[in-house]
Amino acid sequence: MIDVLIIGAGGAGLTAALSAQTAGASVLVVGKAYPTNSQTSMAQGGMNAALGNVGEDSVNAHIEDTIKSAHGLCDDGMIQKMCTDAPKTIAWLESIGVPFSRLDGGLTSDNLLQSNELSAGLTPNIKTIAQRQMGGASAKRACYAQDYTGLKILHTLYDTCLKNNIDFLDEQYLLNLVVENGTIKGATFLDIRTGEVKHINAKSVIIATGGYGAIYHGYTTNAYGSSGDGVAAVLRAGGAVSDMEFVQFHPTALKGSSILISESARGEGGYLVNTKGERFVDELKPRDVVARAIFDQFQNGQEVFLDVRHLGEEKLMKLLPQEVELCKLHEHVDPATELIPIKPVAHYSMGGIDVDSSLEVTGIKGCFAVGECSNAKVHGANRLGGNSLLEITSFGKIAGEHATQYAQSVPNHDENKYQLLQDKRYIEHLYAKEHSINFYEKKEELGKLFYDKVGIVRDNVQLCEAMETLNTIGASHQHMGISDKSPTNNTNLVDFLEFSNILQLAPTIISAAITRDESRGAHFKVGFESLDDEKFKMHILSRLDTDS
Repeated sequence: MIDVLIIGAGGAGLTAALSAQTAGASVLVVGKAYPTNSQTSMAQGGMNAALGNVGEDSVNAHIEDTIKSAHGLCDDGMIQKMCTDAPKTIAWLESIGVPFSRLDGGLTSDNLLQSNELSAGLTPNIKTIAQRQMGGASAKRACYAQDYTGLKILHTLYDTCLKNNIDFLDEQYLLNLVVENGTIKGATFLDIRTGEVKHINAKSVIIATGGYGAIYHGYTTNAYGSSGDGVAAVLRAGGAVSDMEFVQFHPTALKGSSILISESARGEGGYLVNTKGERFVDELKPRDVVARAIFDQFQNGQEVFLDVRHLGEEKLMKLLPQEVELCKLHEHVDPATELIPIKPVAHYSMGGIDVDSSLEVTGIKGCFAVGECSNAKVHGANRLGGNSLLEITSFGKIAGEHATQYAQSVPNHDENKYQLLQDKRYIEHLYAKEHSINFYEKKEELGKLFYDKVGIVRDNVQLCEAMETLNTIGASHQHMGISDKSPTNNTNLVDFLEFSNILQLAPTIISAAITRDESRGAHFKVGFESLDDEKFKMHILSRLDTDS
């Protein structure tokens, strides 16, 4: 029997796999796609750690910036652990081969002493890693690899897993968790290639399936597959989710395609200007502030552009080569000579599966969650730029360790085939079912509904209208189905299952947003523009059909 089953093969899942194997567990990593296709590869700007390589910095400053960005809706102890461990996490990544960008000529004499203090006991190479400033940060703290940081971290983690002979099963779609008496026993999957429904027995499970940004279909930097599959599975299995109303909108996505232009472009000195050529906001304010400032410009009839022309082609190609190519390919503009048209879109899920300090899921013993699918209470109302890559690697290690400890404390168990039989019947039902409504059209409708009425600026009237429309879409779900009846490689079936998960999660977002009558971070509500700590310095917990 497998000790630790890891569902999701992005940065969080791969780190957890290496950690669990090191701790002595047998490990299997199961993914919907291939590891190199995960959302981690889209993280461009950098990963925070207080190294002090470029100017003054401290771990305490990193902690303070994170708590401030979270607007207090966080677990200070978890933030302290993540930020304190950050230099060691960077050192570990560097030791396995992540090619971080380096300082020209190494450290200066002015910051050499501070870096020695911050990086005491770490390898000398960590002291030459280049760092840039991200929004909301009080220092140049984000370690980066040009503007391919997440991609290079992901590939290095995957290479390391392969070198360590960790087992992978790719193209396996998570259907449901197998839970008995509140205890995890494994999970069921659809083998996308063969169409077979299978059960994988395990002593412990780590969910690392990513966020739910695909709810904002057409208005998100996320891939289509970011449909909250793991979050929805936890809800169905009796677990809890929390803070689902907090979705971060990234200020700078390409206007036409919603493809991310990294915060590193502003961190390196890019400006935000309106149609008149005026700068209207401090570009390095937290993301929620900058996104709302852009939204205000739109409301006043202005377009908004990112201006990096003054940086020069040589610097752009050295530090931001991916951004340059994305602009040319998708917007047909050359950033060295032209303005980049942008808009804010949904980017990151701060809410997710509710977990404790060991990352164990609330309500499901032996099940752990890490990464964007998990709410470890470190991002709160607004994630600090540069903290997502840090969370998946720092907490991925913790999840692997605790899942291994749990697995080693429990005996083997017999395979429970009840969930497997249920899921087989459901898939057979979908193949046999006739349908009259095209769910792809409803997916488009839902994405626009959420962007317009559950977006950057909210009010209770629009939120209630959104819930009414959502209820209508939900009621029509029974008349939706699949057109492709092929038993193998059926992407139409996978798309339908993802949309079904989105429909399950959507009400938890709206109901939590209606409940929270205040403005905190990414949740900004008209008529309730101030923070209300007395009523709302709390996490809104949701379970299936109930809220608390």
